[in-house]
Amino acid sequence: MERIISARFDIPNADQLDVYLEHGGYRALKKVLTEMTPEQVIEEVKKSALRGCGGAGFPTGMKWGFVPKDSPKPKYLVCNADESEPGTFKDRQIMEKDPHGLIEGILIGAYAIGAHLAFIYIRGEYWYLKEKLERVIDEARQGGYVGRNILGTGFDCDIIVHPGAGAYICGEETALLESLEGKRGYPRLKPPFPASVGLYGCPTVINNVETLAWVPHIILRGGEWFHRLGTEKSGGHRLYSLSGHVVRPGVYERPLGYPLKRLIYEDGGGIRDGKRLKAVVPGGASSPILTAEEAESATLDYEPLAALGTMMGSGAVIVMDEDTDIVRTTYSFIKFFAHESCGWCVPCREGTRWMVKIFERLLRGGGTERDLEMLVTLSDNMFGRTHCPLGDAAAWAVGPAVKKFRADFERYLTRRGAVAAD
Repeated sequence: MERIISARFDIPNADQLDVYLEHGGYRALKKVLTEMTPEQVIEEVKKSALRGCGGAGFPTGMKWGFVPKDSPKPKYLVCNADESEPGTFKDRQIMEKDPHGLIEGILIGAYAIGAHLAFIYIRGEYWYLKEKLERVIDEARQGGYVGRNILGTGFDCDIIVHPGAGAYICGEETALLESLEGKRGYPRLKPPFPASVGLYGCPTVINNVETLAWVPHIILRGGEWFHRLGTEKSGGHRLYSLSGHVVRPGVYERPLGYPLKRLIYEDGGGIRDGKRLKAVVPGGASSPILTAEEAESATLDYEPLAALGTMMGSGAVIVMDEDTDIVRTTYSFIKFFAHESCGWCVPCREGTRWMVKIFERLLRGGGTERDLEMLVTLSDNMFGRTHCPLGDAAAWAVGPAVKKFRADFERYLTRRGAVAAD
């Protein structure tokens, strides 16, 4: 299977400009600036069926097309590098091993929407990558690929790297914009959407690291080529962060529509120590858990996973073996979401806190049947009633776990607690 976005990961010093140029770097940018109009770039990305690789899976070309062409305000492109979803580490690989590929994708996207300033909003814990990206941007600027009059074409675009401060909520695009403006990272109400009212009230496109890194390949080889690599609705390949109880964890580039079973057993080498599969979280902590039986038939694509009641999310596949305690695993997820809640809305702020209390009571041995029913009720009442998707993520982490792995939860119920519940 051809490696495309990860093809330069194993090339020594691929983060240096001269090595990147030796392996086809900035050819797509030159093609765009000398042979294509912004409208043609957007059309090519639409043909590719490239979908956002950060979680929502929104069609990238369509998002770019929403930016008003006649707006008198400046336009901005923002790269979301706030990779904070538990289980996700594929964007880090791009920034570490092929940062110029990301820069080239950002510049092409900026040209397509008419932006002359782009930002990379990077999670605060990636301080070493912030330094690397700034070095790479300076190197590209000296080579004439960033800044004024890029490649002598008259197109200007600079890139600023802006670190976050460790807030998971700032992975949500409007909370990211608030943080970028120097405010507290509260999500905004939508509409208006960022494409019309975004950064500083101006038209803005926010794309994930991986999404933008695919763009140069689409430009060079064509949108139809990329579309054929995937499925009807989802073009191309994706990077999957495979972790948990597998023999070979890591980042794997595979097409959309790839069998989850194959990723686990062929690419990942199967379950460690010859144990059996118990559960899989297919898209990071915020995606509902799958049983082993569901995972056996699942394919890594948006619609098939949605049919199973879960989602692609960030492509973070967390594998759990037969000895995994689903109660403790889910407790770690809900503690994370409770800690990271911005506190803006009651269902998320109070719902996650009460879930944590119930889990702690279960783990102390004082749980009752009513506690299990309360977890499901809280999950159902939170879903779709919060200011942003963080509340939905917390609900998805808990409700399906209780329903699908009830036996794990019932082991924590005490006889005394069962009597008290009566």
